[in-house]
Amino acid sequence: MITTASDDIGIQTHGHVAVVELRRPPHNFFDITLITALAETFEAIDRETDLRCIVLAAQGSSFCAGADFSRTADKPDDLYACAVRLFATQKPIVGAIQGPAVGGGLGLALVPDFRIIAPEARFAANFVKLGIHPGFALTSTLPRLIGMQKAALLLYTGRRISAEEALNWGLADQLVPAAGLRDAAMSLAGEIAEAAPLAVTATRATLRAGLAEAFKAQTAHEAAEQTRLSLTQDFREGLKAVAERRPGRFVGA
Repeated sequence: MITTASDDIGIQTHGHVAVVELRRPPHNFFDITLITALAETFEAIDRETDLRCIVLAAQGSSFCAGADFSRTADKPDDLYACAVRLFATQKPIVGAIQGPAVGGGLGLALVPDFRIIAPEARFAANFVKLGIHPGFALTSTLPRLIGMQKAALLLYTGRRISAEEALNWGLADQLVPAAGLRDAAMSLAGEIAEAAPLAVTATRATLRAGLAEAFKAQTAHEAAEQTRLSLTQDFREGLKAVAERRPGRFVGA
């Protein structure tokens, strides 16, 4: 039986499917404690041969609104070292995205192999609006998923896209009413779990060969850039502007 020592992570099993739920509502801001607990949960599921697929879901109005900036002790390189563990696990993951996935929360939403989304879902890589470099391997995962041109558009502007746009761009795989979101995610996970588990994990490993290593290198670069830019006047202005819900007055310093 899978258990977790963290109150931030819930786990339920339904046949061969494990439902892992983020429990920091309403917005599920993450820190290194949450990401570590999530990685440990995924790794524990990998060790359970009877569990063949994961549904990653969240409580609250947002799937994940990004990093908790009040946790100033969390260094980007330490955080991303934990995040790489999420990409290194073996079992397929279906994301049930019920609301906004913003910044690092978008990075977390790209950990799953598939994303089932509700109409209320929104997606934004808003790092440049904060005056900082993108993180959580988004400079690698986003171009891989939707192509370099669309990824550049999102990363350069920090714009938010709707659920319909996300589906059209290939960021999501299915758009369903919010009331049926978990059922739709469970249906896809169940379909995966019906297949031969050794064949599925082997196929997934082939498709994702080298990804964890590439993400590790990419996040090391992202962390270094985030650390450098966090010392700038623009970053301080970006944090203030986002908190005050206004455009940033950036000066390039």
